[in-house]
Amino acid sequence: MSVSVDNENFDKEVLKTEGIVLADFYSDSCVPCRRVSPVLAQLEEDYRDKIKLAKINVNLDAKLARKYVVRAVPTIVFFKNGEESARVVGAADKSEYSSVIDKMIK
Repeated sequence: MSVSVDNENFDKEVLKTEGIVLADFYSDSCVPCRRVSPVLAQLEEDYRDKIKLAKINVNLDAKLARKYVVRAVPTIVFFKNGEESARVVGAADKSEYSSVIDKMIK
């Protein structure tokens, strides 16, 4: 189950989490973000116990978006053990996200 993340709980939910975290930087008004959301939910189900999905609304927490240089939404930043490992900017299909996750799991 995804977790809503903001500047207050980002360290705990993302940086201090062991394993893989997908940080979904999104906006409610972004049509591609709405298309990507169910894909990310499916990945969360497919990779149960292997990934965590953190949702960051850039309209409510612009500070985190600036810190991670998010200039377009959706942007999915992949963290492994608290370190950024990859990112996908813009809407992508499930196979692209899966490919990144699979490489991180190995």
